[in-house]
Parts: sequence; C-alpha cells; structure tokens
Amino acid sequence: MKQALVIASFGTSVPEARSSIEAVEKTLIEAADDYTAIRAFTSPTIRRILAERGEQIPSLTEALERLHDEGVSQVVVQPTHLLYGYEYDKLKAEAEEFSTRFESLKIGKPLIADNHDILRFATKLAEAHPQQEGTAFVYMGHGTEHFANAVYPALQTALHLAGRSDICIGTVEGWPGLEDILSQLQTPCNVKLLPLMLVAGDHARNDMAVDWKESLEQAGHSVQCAFTGLGELSWVQEMYKERLLQVL
Repeated sequence: MKQALVIASFGTSVPEARSSIEAVEKTLIEAADDYTAIRAFTSPTIRRILAERGEQIPSLTEALERLHDEGVSQVVVQPTHLLYGYEYDKLKAEAEEFSTRFESLKIGKPLIADNHDILRFATKLAEAHPQQEGTAFVYMGHGTEHFANAVYPALQTALHLAGRSDICIGTVEGWPGLEDILSQLQTPCNVKLLPLMLVAGDHARNDMAVDWKESLEQAGHSVQCAFTGLGELSWVQEMYKERLLQVL
C-alpha cells in the first residue's frame, strides 16, 4: 500500500518568503513520516513565474496525476491556506475530481476552521505582543469577498473582548480595510506592521511596506514593518500539524 501526502500552498514568487512554506512543509512531513510527500502550488501565476526561472512545481492536479500513475493508493491533501475561501473551494473541487482514482483521498482543513481556532489564534497574537504604551500592532491579511472573510473581524472582536484594542486586524482585499485601521488609531503612535499571511511575499513588500506604511505615516504615526510570515511561527506550525493529524 502506497501512501502520499500532498502539501498544497498558494505559493510565492518571492524567494526569501519561501522559508515560511518550507517550515510548515517540514513540520507536516515529520508528522507523516511514513507518507511520501509532494509539494503543489495552486496559483497558476506563481507556477508560471517560477517556471520562467527554471523551477517546475506541479499544480494539485499534476501532483495527483503523478501519484496515480505511480500506483499510490492512499492520498492526503493538506492545504496551507489560512481559511476557507474561494482558493480552498477550488482546491477541494480539484482534489475531489480524483476521488474515484484512489482507494482513499482525504482533504485537510485550513489553519483557521472554527470558533475555537479564532479564539486560539487571537490568544497567540496577544501573547506574542505584550502591551506597550503608545504602540499599536497592525496585522495585514489578504482578505476575500468570500464569506470566510468573517474570520478577520472575528479575530478583531476576540482581541477587543480580551482587552487588546492595541492589536488591529486589516485586509488588502476584504473587510476591515486600511481605512478601518486608520479610524481605530486616532492618536499618533508607534505602529508595528506585520503580515497576517502564511508568507511575507508580494503583498507584504508592496501593499504593507509601501501603501499601508505611507498612509499610516501621513496620519502621523511612526511605522516599522516586520517580514515574518505566519508559517515561520512555531505555534502556527503546530496548528497545521494538528490539522494533518486529524485526517491521517
């Protein structure tokens, strides 16, 4: 019986951001040491950019086709996606096309999948940033028009209920947005900008470190940017490991 683990990420074209994905992959591979592991990137744009640089990374379909041809009978697909959303929906539909071609095909949950995850995540963010007088911690997530975007305001609510109004959650393409962050920070302060994404890739280096930073500075705040993707945090890696163990 051949078993395989497909670790499916959106991907990144920023070389220095890849370490976040690799850190999560390492944790998952160690948790499933009797499974053959394969990497897949779900973004066609990212795969094209990497191919132009001479690096071929399979799509999820290509990875599953390869495993089928190799005679693998049991497959687990573990996404590194942050939440349920359009990208996760597409990944699940793509994987389910192969449901009859393997004896067993299981799909893991995203990082934040329920209320318990939201509360746990908010607690971990608060623990990572002890309160400092005159300092605000602003996290920038991707955001989506999918209903799963509700995770972001839910995180914000959990933090506020815990007395941490100094930690703000915003998104590039969803709600709350940058304008909501600016309205929360009425008094000029020191702002630490951080990515609420698996990798600190293009969005972190452009939207966060340029657009958001400039807007916050224009509003009178002093701003510092951090470029640590969530995937590099040990507690995030542990959460992904738990996701995988649920389906193994």
